[in-house]
Amino acid sequence: MDLAQRRELARRALDGYDSGPDATTRALAGAQAKIDGAAALVLVEGLSDQIALETAAAGLGRDLEAERVVIVPIGGAHAIGRFLTELGPLAAKVRLSGLCDVREEEIFRRALVAAGLGSPRTRADMAGLGFEVCVDDLEEELIRAVGAAQVEALFESQGDLGSFRSLQSQPAWRGQDAERQMWRFLRAGSRRNLRYARLLTEAAMSRDALPRPLAALVGEAA
Repeated sequence: MDLAQRRELARRALDGYDSGPDATTRALAGAQAKIDGAAALVLVEGLSDQIALETAAAGLGRDLEAERVVIVPIGGAHAIGRFLTELGPLAAKVRLSGLCDVREEEIFRRALVAAGLGSPRTRADMAGLGFEVCVDDLEEELIRAVGAAQVEALFESQGDLGSFRSLQSQPAWRGQDAERQMWRFLRAGSRRNLRYARLLTEAAMSRDALPRPLAALVGEAA
């Protein structure tokens, strides 16, 4: 596969998304512009989460815009408290849900309590409020769902297998679990992370193996 073909595949995987510098900031601004007319808000940490959720929703036949469901990439877990404060009384008037990594679960839990939206003590309590937790993060959830062999095949289809093999040969990653190597490869570049958020979600859906947090959250936003 030549360079032009690889660039075309990358472009198609990011159709409809701004993946340039400050993409998350612009995505947040775009979501904020829709908040006043929203029936439901789904709070996620970043743009890759937004892409995965929108891909899953589309694959399940959902029209989030028509349903006035807005996915908000808040710009990192630590922004959740500030975002809920700025949302003010509107937080009690719309359906709220969200997604976070297990490392940020406690940050989300404290923010929900501080905003008076509940008193979650366990992960089940979080889910009861509409907030799902990825273990360890969304990329790992998707890699497990798709399976290492199929992820590798996806890398090959995108012209990325050679680059992945190079990472595998690096001393720091040589001999490590393949799924962990894949996780590192996805996170080695922001554009790659965004591109595969869509591709892996589509692959998981084709196997009827959408990770539970994604599947649950798409349902909760209904």
